[in-house]
Amino acid sequence: MKDHQNYVKKRRTILAAGVATMLFAGVLYAWSILKVPFAAELGYDASSLAMAFTLAMSFFCGRLTRRIGTRAVLLISGVLSAVGFLLTGRLGADQPLLLYLTYSLLAGLGIGMAYIAIISTVNAWFPDRRGLSSGALMMGFGASTLILGNLADALFATSLGWRNTYLLVGVAIGAVLCFSSLIIRAPGNDVTLPQVKRASARREDFEARDFTPGEMVRRFTFWRAFLALICLTAVGSSVISFARDLALSVGAQATLATTMVGVLAVCNGLGRIITGAVFDAMGRRFTMIAASALTIVAAGVTLTAVSVGSLPLCIVGLCLTGMSYGTSPTVASAFTSAFYGQKHFATNLSICNFNLMLASFIATACTALQTSSGSYTAPFVLLLSLAGVALALNISIRKP
Repeated sequence: MKDHQNYVKKRRTILAAGVATMLFAGVLYAWSILKVPFAAELGYDASSLAMAFTLAMSFFCGRLTRRIGTRAVLLISGVLSAVGFLLTGRLGADQPLLLYLTYSLLAGLGIGMAYIAIISTVNAWFPDRRGLSSGALMMGFGASTLILGNLADALFATSLGWRNTYLLVGVAIGAVLCFSSLIIRAPGNDVTLPQVKRASARREDFEARDFTPGEMVRRFTFWRAFLALICLTAVGSSVISFARDLALSVGAQATLATTMVGVLAVCNGLGRIITGAVFDAMGRRFTMIAASALTIVAAGVTLTAVSVGSLPLCIVGLCLTGMSYGTSPTVASAFTSAFYGQKHFATNLSICNFNLMLASFIATACTALQTSSGSYTAPFVLLLSLAGVALALNISIRKP
């Protein structure tokens, strides 16, 4: 009994540390707020700023945990992330290539490494509640925009200025990631993990087993799920990249527009933890189809809002988009584990997370569509179509 109590306490501590660390790491997603000084003061154009976010998502897909261990990965990611933010805060006008190097490569790669390491390591402690564990971690990551993003926006307007704010954010991220390396570690061989509840597995008509990365990518089912994730992620990724400007376009005041970016992040976090709980309770198939349906509704409401210029509808659309975007990373994590096992989970999830890179290019294309058409209607028609494709693909997925 005492050993069980110690185990429960240990894994709760590790989950709490993971959520706190993801909270700081998730500031990368606050680019809709963090990019403002580059446009307002340094004259960077919308395409360059959109590309910075796209490339950050591209470098976000890294995985070294199995080779060098969680502690080393978190230390390296802390240094890379801190240096990336520090250098970004020192950039001058018309230096997009340097922005891609500092924010996209250094910060994106550093935070991407930490993301994979934390999810795979913390989830190893929760074989019985993996969906909920993933959801809690994703909630911390998504809530970062509301907390740190809005804090950064407030500090931009103070005597500290945006450059020193970037310095402060970089130091904070680096310190938290390095400190978390002392706490977050995989369960040792002496740890007895709880029995996995098979409730969700009974809803699947296949024998669960561990797939190697090579075996996984040779499955047609994987590519259907991968394409579906690209379509779903593209909706949230696109809206995140221009959320503030979208709110302004339908009549929101600047303060409300910035607040809506934070509200979107809160809904993102709620979507992540709710999705994890639904996955544990209802199983993989129901969760993936429900995620697609929610994304269709979110894109449809937001499209209606920009078509008629309705601020209330836009607010509802942003909230729904945040929740729908929150489903994607949780689904990716839980799907990879349910279909392809835990043994090669870190590597398999890294491969699955490349959907972020391709989705972010769609976000860049949506920005180009908005710029060329002068309206958000065309981008949301595209995003609504992609959500429909995702629903059809997810309905078709039944076995690995």
